[in-house]
Amino acid sequence: MGLFRIMMPLRVQLVAVLVFGLSVLFIENQIQKLEESRAKLERTIARHEVAEVEHRHNEDTGRESSPLAEKDDMVIIYNRVPKTASTSFTNIAYDLCGKNRFHVLHINTTKNNPVMSLQDQVRFVRNVTTWREMKPGFYHGHVAYLDFSKYGVKGKPMYINVVRDPIERLVSYYYFLRFGDDYRPGLRRRKQGDKKTFDECVSSGGSDCAPEKLWLQIPFFCGHHSECWNVGSRWALEQAKYNLVNEYLLVGVTEELEDFIMILEAALPRFFKGATELYRTGKKSHLRKTTEKKPPTKETIAKLQQSDIWKIENEFYEFALEQFQFVRAHAVREKDGELYVLAQSFFYEKIYPKVN
Repeated sequence: MGLFRIMMPLRVQLVAVLVFGLSVLFIENQIQKLEESRAKLERTIARHEVAEVEHRHNEDTGRESSPLAEKDDMVIIYNRVPKTASTSFTNIAYDLCGKNRFHVLHINTTKNNPVMSLQDQVRFVRNVTTWREMKPGFYHGHVAYLDFSKYGVKGKPMYINVVRDPIERLVSYYYFLRFGDDYRPGLRRRKQGDKKTFDECVSSGGSDCAPEKLWLQIPFFCGHHSECWNVGSRWALEQAKYNLVNEYLLVGVTEELEDFIMILEAALPRFFKGATELYRTGKKSHLRKTTEKKPPTKETIAKLQQSDIWKIENEFYEFALEQFQFVRAHAVREKDGELYVLAQSFFYEKIYPKVN
């Protein structure tokens, strides 16, 4: 009888633990279902809004429409690389769009897949080039570069982007998947509950911190060719460099984001007038900060830098940084610790034939 009295509380405790564990799993499952329902609702609302605009566009197709003014017939595509301060920069566009009278559209791809199907490529290119109601327009999303000249359309958008030190970007993404950020702190992340640090992951040879995970900025700039996504491809590196120089108006770096914004404001005031001041004083500057991020040790960095993949990705980053610093040197000057945009430094003369 005495043994029976001892065993009963243990059984009760086990049952209680089991019930608690099942309750936690049930609650997490319900939360996941709610998040999926919210995402589906957002997509439905977005499709409805697009359908309404396209319906109005179709109604106006038969009517004579006047050509857009040159300053309004503009489209910018920001095919943002994840964890490069892209949310901080995009929030500036959202804050300015009402005042500066342009449209901001998020390119939401299924599961954030940066590669579009061929049919979606054609649809997207046609949307961007013919959607008058959305011009001037600022499109942003995690999408690989698309060469509009391949699709037989008139006019090309202006591409802009931001890159980041490859290891710093990967570290930020690693902790983001586990702890989220201060933008949506309550959202459950894919790797939530995994407490392993980035250093521990590299030391144990984990897949989430493997050198292959560094391969992202090059394919984003390289585009939709299959070789772009072949990890470690030198061809992809050279194509990414070519596109950066020839197809992008400006590519900044996360570490010098304010300078990037300042140059954009000087070059494209139609979109970015007031952006520099907003970045310096606005509430949304650097809004999205990854939680619980721990800097990697020198040993961890050295181990990653032994990889050929890091060497190629870092070569691209250094190339982009050098190009940005070259553009900045010819666009701004420093005085008393402050940067100032240079005034127009060219004019026209000797204009013939002479007008009476």
